[in-house]
Amino acid sequence: MYAPPCLLQLRPSPNPCYNAAVAAEAVSCALIIPALNEADSIGQLLAQVPTGLFSQIIVVDNGSRDATAEVARASGAEVVWESQRGYGRACLAGLARIRPGTTGVVFMDADLSDNPADLRPLTAALRSGSWDLVIGSRVLGNRESGSLTALQRFGNWLATRLIRWIWGVSFTDLGPLRALGMDAVRRLDLHDPTFGWNVEMQAKAARLGLRATEVPVGYRRRRFGKSKISGTLQGSLAAGIKILITVYRCWRHDAAA
Repeated sequence: MYAPPCLLQLRPSPNPCYNAAVAAEAVSCALIIPALNEADSIGQLLAQVPTGLFSQIIVVDNGSRDATAEVARASGAEVVWESQRGYGRACLAGLARIRPGTTGVVFMDADLSDNPADLRPLTAALRSGSWDLVIGSRVLGNRESGSLTALQRFGNWLATRLIRWIWGVSFTDLGPLRALGMDAVRRLDLHDPTFGWNVEMQAKAARLGLRATEVPVGYRRRRFGKSKISGTLQGSLAAGIKILITVYRCWRHDAAA
Protein backbone atom coordinates (compact mmCIF):
# COMPACT_ATOMS: atom_id res chain seq x y z
CA MET A 1 0.00 0.00 0.00
CA TYR A 2 1.24 3.47 -0.84
CA ALA A 3 2.39 5.37 2.25
CA PRO A 4 2.10 9.13 1.64
CA PRO A 5 4.77 11.41 3.06
CA CYS A 6 3.84 13.02 6.32
CA LEU A 7 2.89 16.67 6.42
CA LEU A 8 5.99 18.76 6.82
CA GLN A 9 5.71 21.07 9.81
CA LEU A 10 8.14 23.95 10.20
CA ARG A 11 6.73 24.58 13.64
CA PRO A 12 4.65 22.49 16.06
CA SER A 13 1.00 22.50 15.01
CA PRO A 14 -1.67 23.33 17.59
CA ASN A 15 -4.05 20.93 15.86
CA PRO A 16 -3.59 17.26 16.86
CA CYS A 17 -5.05 16.04 13.56
CA TYR A 18 -1.74 17.05 11.91
CA ASN A 19 0.46 14.79 14.05
CA ALA A 20 3.25 13.79 11.65
CA ALA A 21 3.56 10.23 12.93
CA VAL A 22 -0.17 9.62 12.53
CA ALA A 23 -0.26 11.26 9.10
CA ALA A 24 2.54 8.99 7.90
CA GLU A 25 0.34 5.96 8.60
CA ALA A 26 -2.87 7.45 7.22
CA VAL A 27 -4.54 6.07 4.14
CA SER A 28 -3.74 8.51 1.34
CA CYS A 29 -6.92 10.56 1.45
CA ALA A 30 -6.88 14.36 1.11
CA LEU A 31 -9.38 16.85 2.52
CA ILE A 32 -10.17 19.99 0.49
CA ILE A 33 -11.99 22.90 2.15
CA PRO A 34 -12.96 25.83 -0.10
CA ALA A 35 -13.26 28.99 2.00
CA LEU A 36 -14.34 32.57 1.40
CA ASN A 37 -14.25 34.95 4.36
CA GLU A 38 -14.49 32.15 6.94
CA ALA A 39 -11.89 33.35 9.47
CA ASP A 40 -14.37 32.94 12.35
CA SER A 41 -15.05 29.27 11.63
CA ILE A 42 -12.06 27.74 9.84
CA GLY A 43 -9.86 27.34 12.92
CA GLN A 44 -12.63 25.66 14.88
CA LEU A 45 -13.40 23.34 11.99
CA LEU A 46 -9.77 22.26 11.57
CA ALA A 47 -9.49 21.59 15.30
CA GLN A 48 -12.45 19.19 15.03
CA VAL A 49 -11.17 17.13 12.08
CA PRO A 50 -10.70 13.58 13.43
CA THR A 51 -7.11 12.72 14.21
CA GLY A 52 -5.11 10.87 11.55
CA LEU A 53 -7.92 10.65 9.02
CA PHE A 54 -6.18 12.55 6.21
CA SER A 55 -2.67 12.60 4.82
CA GLN A 56 -3.17 16.13 3.44
CA ILE A 57 -5.55 18.93 4.41
CA ILE A 58 -5.92 21.83 1.98
CA VAL A 59 -7.82 25.05 2.60
CA VAL A 60 -8.45 26.94 -0.62
CA ASP A 61 -8.77 30.66 0.09
CA ASN A 62 -11.08 31.88 -2.68
CA GLY A 63 -10.23 35.57 -2.42
CA SER A 64 -11.05 36.23 1.23
CA ARG A 65 -10.81 39.74 2.61
CA ASP A 66 -10.42 38.56 6.18
CA ALA A 67 -7.82 36.40 7.97
CA THR A 68 -9.08 33.06 6.63
CA ALA A 69 -5.68 32.10 5.18
CA GLU A 70 -3.73 33.13 8.27
CA VAL A 71 -6.03 31.23 10.66
CA ALA A 72 -6.00 28.10 8.46
CA ARG A 73 -2.21 28.16 8.16
CA ALA A 74 -1.78 28.66 11.92
CA SER A 75 -4.06 25.65 12.45
CA GLY A 76 -1.70 23.49 10.39
CA ALA A 77 -3.50 23.35 7.04
CA GLU A 78 -1.87 23.80 3.67
CA VAL A 79 -3.32 26.98 2.17
CA VAL A 80 -3.89 27.47 -1.56
CA TRP A 81 -4.83 30.89 -2.95
CA GLU A 82 -7.41 31.09 -5.75
CA SER A 83 -8.28 34.71 -6.40
CA GLN A 84 -10.89 34.05 -9.09
CA ARG A 85 -14.17 33.50 -7.29
CA GLY A 86 -16.20 30.36 -7.77
CA TYR A 87 -16.82 27.19 -5.74
CA GLY A 88 -15.79 24.93 -8.61
CA ARG A 89 -12.64 26.96 -9.25
CA ALA A 90 -11.68 26.61 -5.59
CA CYS A 91 -12.23 22.84 -5.70
CA LEU A 92 -10.14 22.53 -8.86
CA ALA A 93 -7.36 24.61 -7.29
CA GLY A 94 -7.33 22.22 -4.34
CA LEU A 95 -7.25 19.16 -6.60
CA ALA A 96 -4.25 20.61 -8.43
CA ARG A 97 -2.27 20.57 -5.17
CA ILE A 98 -3.00 16.98 -4.13
CA ARG A 99 0.17 14.93 -3.72
CA PRO A 100 1.02 12.12 -6.15
CA GLY A 101 -0.15 8.75 -4.88
CA THR A 102 -3.24 10.10 -3.14
CA THR A 103 -6.10 7.66 -3.68
CA GLY A 104 -9.13 9.60 -2.44
CA VAL A 105 -10.38 13.11 -1.77
CA VAL A 106 -13.07 14.61 0.47
CA PHE A 107 -14.72 18.01 -0.01
CA MET A 108 -16.16 19.92 2.93
CA ASP A 109 -17.47 23.45 3.48
CA ALA A 110 -15.67 25.81 5.84
CA ASP A 111 -18.60 27.29 7.78
CA LEU A 112 -19.08 24.45 10.34
CA SER A 113 -22.57 23.65 9.04
CA ASP A 114 -21.17 20.17 8.36
CA ASN A 115 -20.15 18.14 11.40
CA PRO A 116 -16.47 17.07 11.16
CA ALA A 117 -17.38 13.88 13.07
CA ASP A 118 -19.22 12.74 9.92
CA LEU A 119 -15.91 12.57 8.07
CA ARG A 120 -15.22 9.14 9.59
CA PRO A 121 -18.25 7.26 8.16
CA LEU A 122 -17.86 9.11 4.86
CA THR A 123 -14.22 8.08 4.40
CA ALA A 124 -14.93 4.58 5.73
CA ALA A 125 -17.44 4.05 2.93
CA LEU A 126 -14.91 5.22 0.35
CA ARG A 127 -12.10 3.11 1.80
CA SER A 128 -14.28 0.00 1.70
CA GLY A 129 -13.53 -0.14 -2.01
CA SER A 130 -17.22 -0.64 -2.84
CA TRP A 131 -17.90 2.93 -3.99
CA ASP A 132 -16.45 5.51 -6.37
CA LEU A 133 -18.51 8.40 -4.96
CA VAL A 134 -19.94 8.86 -1.46
CA ILE A 135 -22.38 11.72 -0.82
CA GLY A 136 -23.09 12.93 2.70
CA SER A 137 -26.89 13.21 2.70
CA ARG A 138 -28.37 15.85 4.98
CA VAL A 139 -31.82 14.61 3.99
CA LEU A 140 -31.14 11.14 5.40
CA GLY A 141 -29.35 12.49 8.47
CA ASN A 142 -30.29 14.73 11.39
CA ARG A 143 -30.79 18.32 10.28
CA GLU A 144 -30.99 21.18 12.71
CA SER A 145 -34.25 23.09 12.34
CA GLY A 146 -33.83 25.91 9.82
CA SER A 147 -30.50 24.61 8.47
CA LEU A 148 -31.93 23.98 4.99
CA THR A 149 -34.05 26.74 3.49
CA ALA A 150 -37.16 26.05 1.43
CA LEU A 151 -35.27 27.06 -1.72
CA GLN A 152 -32.40 24.70 -0.86
CA ARG A 153 -34.86 21.85 -0.36
CA PHE A 154 -36.50 22.65 -3.68
CA GLY A 155 -33.10 22.74 -5.44
CA ASN A 156 -32.26 19.33 -3.98
CA TRP A 157 -35.58 17.92 -5.10
CA LEU A 158 -35.27 19.38 -8.60
CA ALA A 159 -31.72 18.19 -9.25
CA THR A 160 -32.12 14.71 -7.80
CA ARG A 161 -35.46 14.18 -9.57
CA LEU A 162 -33.97 15.20 -12.93
CA ILE A 163 -31.01 12.86 -12.45
CA ARG A 164 -33.37 10.00 -11.60
CA TRP A 165 -35.64 10.72 -14.58
CA ILE A 166 -32.80 10.92 -17.08
CA TRP A 167 -30.31 8.31 -15.85
CA GLY A 168 -32.30 6.20 -13.39
CA VAL A 169 -29.97 6.89 -10.45
CA SER A 170 -31.45 8.02 -7.13
CA PHE A 171 -29.86 10.62 -4.87
CA THR A 172 -31.51 12.50 -2.01
CA ASP A 173 -29.16 15.47 -1.64
CA LEU A 174 -26.59 17.76 -3.24
CA GLY A 175 -24.77 18.12 0.07
CA PRO A 176 -21.30 19.71 0.18
CA LEU A 177 -19.77 16.86 2.21
CA ARG A 178 -18.63 14.24 -0.32
CA ALA A 179 -15.81 11.78 -0.98
CA LEU A 180 -14.56 10.18 -4.17
CA GLY A 181 -11.65 8.16 -5.43
CA MET A 182 -9.02 9.84 -7.58
CA ASP A 183 -9.82 7.47 -10.45
CA ALA A 184 -13.39 8.76 -10.30
CA VAL A 185 -12.11 12.36 -10.31
CA ARG A 186 -10.25 11.67 -13.52
CA ARG A 187 -13.22 9.96 -15.15
CA LEU A 188 -15.64 12.72 -14.18
CA ASP A 189 -13.42 15.41 -15.73
CA LEU A 190 -15.20 18.20 -13.82
CA HIS A 191 -15.16 21.71 -15.23
CA ASP A 192 -17.94 23.80 -13.69
CA PRO A 193 -16.29 26.85 -12.09
CA THR A 194 -19.16 27.87 -9.82
CA PHE A 195 -21.81 26.24 -7.65
CA GLY A 196 -22.84 23.83 -10.41
CA TRP A 197 -19.83 21.73 -9.35
CA ASN A 198 -21.82 19.33 -7.12
CA VAL A 199 -24.63 18.92 -9.65
CA GLU A 200 -22.12 18.23 -12.43
CA MET A 201 -20.40 15.63 -10.26
CA GLN A 202 -23.57 13.70 -9.50
CA ALA A 203 -25.06 13.99 -12.99
CA LYS A 204 -21.84 12.77 -14.61
CA ALA A 205 -21.48 9.99 -12.04
CA ALA A 206 -24.98 8.80 -12.99
CA ARG A 207 -24.25 9.14 -16.69
CA LEU A 208 -20.98 7.20 -16.44
CA GLY A 209 -22.42 4.49 -14.20
CA LEU A 210 -20.05 5.13 -11.30
CA ARG A 211 -20.73 3.26 -8.08
CA ALA A 212 -22.37 5.90 -5.89
CA THR A 213 -23.92 5.80 -2.44
CA GLU A 214 -25.07 8.15 0.31
CA VAL A 215 -24.40 8.13 4.05
CA PRO A 216 -26.53 10.09 6.54
CA VAL A 217 -24.80 13.20 7.92
CA GLY A 218 -25.83 15.97 10.28
CA TYR A 219 -26.32 19.58 9.25
CA ARG A 220 -26.39 22.72 11.36
CA ARG A 221 -27.53 26.29 10.86
CA ARG A 222 -24.75 28.61 9.74
CA ARG A 223 -23.41 30.46 12.77
CA PHE A 224 -20.58 32.33 11.10
CA GLY A 225 -20.58 34.62 8.09
CA LYS A 226 -23.20 34.56 5.34
CA SER A 227 -24.05 31.93 2.76
CA LYS A 228 -22.78 32.76 -0.72
CA ILE A 229 -25.74 30.99 -2.38
CA SER A 230 -28.72 30.38 -0.11
CA GLY A 231 -28.28 33.60 1.87
CA THR A 232 -30.13 35.68 -0.74
CA LEU A 233 -33.13 35.18 -3.00
CA GLN A 234 -31.02 36.16 -6.00
CA GLY A 235 -28.37 33.58 -5.11
CA SER A 236 -30.96 30.86 -4.60
CA LEU A 237 -32.67 31.59 -7.92
CA ALA A 238 -29.31 31.61 -9.69
CA ALA A 239 -28.53 28.23 -8.13
CA GLY A 240 -31.82 26.82 -9.43
CA ILE A 241 -31.07 28.03 -12.95
CA LYS A 242 -27.56 26.63 -12.69
CA ILE A 243 -28.94 23.22 -11.74
CA LEU A 244 -31.14 23.14 -14.83
CA ILE A 245 -28.34 24.25 -17.16
CA THR A 246 -25.83 21.78 -15.73
CA VAL A 247 -28.14 18.77 -15.94
CA TYR A 248 -29.13 19.80 -19.48
CA ARG A 249 -25.48 19.96 -20.57
CA CYS A 250 -24.82 16.50 -19.18
CA TRP A 251 -27.96 15.15 -20.87
CA ARG A 252 -27.02 16.80 -24.17
CA HIS A 253 -23.69 14.96 -24.05
CA ASP A 254 -25.64 11.68 -24.01
CA ALA A 255 -27.98 12.83 -26.77
CA ALA A 256 -25.03 13.82 -28.99
CA ALA A 257 -23.14 10.57 -28.40
